[in-house]
Amino acid sequence: MGEVDILYQISNLKEMDYKNTLAITSLIELLIEKNIITRTEFLKKAQELDEIASTIQK
Repeated sequence: MGEVDILYQISNLKEMDYKNTLAITSLIELLIEKNIITRTEFLKKAQELDEIASTIQK
């Protein structure tokens, strides 16, 4: 695989990462706007999941 192919694949991954991040952020914002969840609930759950992931990685 050539250097150009690797750079192209990295570029595609960055674009996919951006689109996924945008989609997730949009969903979170809609859930908050519609009062389905609060920002505090979201942040608390994110912190809980991060702590679980950190524990698993150790």
